[in-house]
Amino acid sequence: MTSATTNCRRHRHHWRRDVLELAALLVAVATAELIADLVGHGPHSPVLLCSSAALIATAGFHTWWARRHSHSPPSGAPAGTEVAEPGESSAATTSGPVTGPDAGTALWRMRTTVRDAPGSLAAVTTALAARNVDILTLQTHPLTNGTVDEFLLRAPADLPAGELARAADAAGGRDTWIERADAHDLVDTPTRMLTLATRTAMDAAELPLALRQLFGRCTIGSTPPGRPGGEIAEDTLEETVMRLRDPAGGTITVERPYLPFTPTEFARARALVELDDRLGVRVPEHRDVLTLPEGNEITVRRAGPEDLAAARALHERCSPATLAHRYHGPVADVDRYLNHLLSPRFGQTLAVQTVSGRVVALAHLLWDGDETEVALLVEDAWQRRGIGLELLRRLVAQAVEAECESVYAVTRATNTGMIATMRRLGLPLDYQVENGTLVITATLSPAEANAPLR
Repeated sequence: MTSATTNCRRHRHHWRRDVLELAALLVAVATAELIADLVGHGPHSPVLLCSSAALIATAGFHTWWARRHSHSPPSGAPAGTEVAEPGESSAATTSGPVTGPDAGTALWRMRTTVRDAPGSLAAVTTALAARNVDILTLQTHPLTNGTVDEFLLRAPADLPAGELARAADAAGGRDTWIERADAHDLVDTPTRMLTLATRTAMDAAELPLALRQLFGRCTIGSTPPGRPGGEIAEDTLEETVMRLRDPAGGTITVERPYLPFTPTEFARARALVELDDRLGVRVPEHRDVLTLPEGNEITVRRAGPEDLAAARALHERCSPATLAHRYHGPVADVDRYLNHLLSPRFGQTLAVQTVSGRVVALAHLLWDGDETEVALLVEDAWQRRGIGLELLRRLVAQAVEAECESVYAVTRATNTGMIATMRRLGLPLDYQVENGTLVITATLSPAEANAPLR
């Protein structure tokens, strides 16, 4: 609601109140006149007439006082403050309705570097307080030449991000960085670290996701051993790039070009990797038994490196056309593909097996830098039974849980089965075709991912 609309509502409210007060005043005058006529010649007429005059004067004074102060802010409020009348809700001057105790505010994450000297932090907090900014949380990252202070701020909604940054710089900060935050950032850092450590302990595939959620917008990459950069002697930190030894072999690279990592963040990343190393390879044992329309039962479970032989056998049973749709061409070295796909460092894999234990389908959710790819392979004899849709729906749910904004599938433009399956998710889709290769991107949101299948 805009301020103009609020003013109109308040003016209409005053108009109704003024009419009632005017009516009360007229009733008082009429009553006084009636009393004067009845007792005009009585022994107490002077007293009654004086009382009537006092009543009229009091009513008139009340109306004048109410009109004079109805548009003034209460004592101590700054000029221009919107004050709600009884029975009305206050509204922010920004576009869109805002309700609750935080109406008219916005959350920001801000990081600035200050001198390691007494009073440096106080100068920044004082500058923020002067602009009615509330500091919700504060983290300090000591450096050799100063201290990085990271704030979670609640600021007036109409206060620009640039003004916050300029306030910090004017108070002695440097290299100030700021971005919008949300309710998830209200969780304190120890609680967030414990949550991420628990998820990592339960599932080896969670380590890349935990690092991404710990550092916000960043790119996570894994380089297998034997490749350039796949083997490092020790963990390293270089401004905006971390390189960590992968317990599963190879190197994990964490890159955040827009903001250098601090030694404190480097230590947190190493702690998560060390936890993963101590616990070894682990895959959740959760299994779902489903019944297909024709009555056959299948089991959907997580797959890992131990399923390499079963996955190889699945590939051998698939037709060349099915493999071409999945890999966009001939598969020269299936073991190399499968070692990558089944590794928890590169994503999560779902397997479908029959009552006899044969694996008849694989579905992969692959972490591709800051993007996420989905891929399906269903044995020819088990296609067109709804298995691909069920697997794709589960992959989308996993991507939403990992806070991915979108997923994409790469296939041939002639793969009508994959196109139809993606469309049945009911998500917004984008199609890009180049040289016969089709890339379908689905935009995700929690509400859309839980929408009923069509």
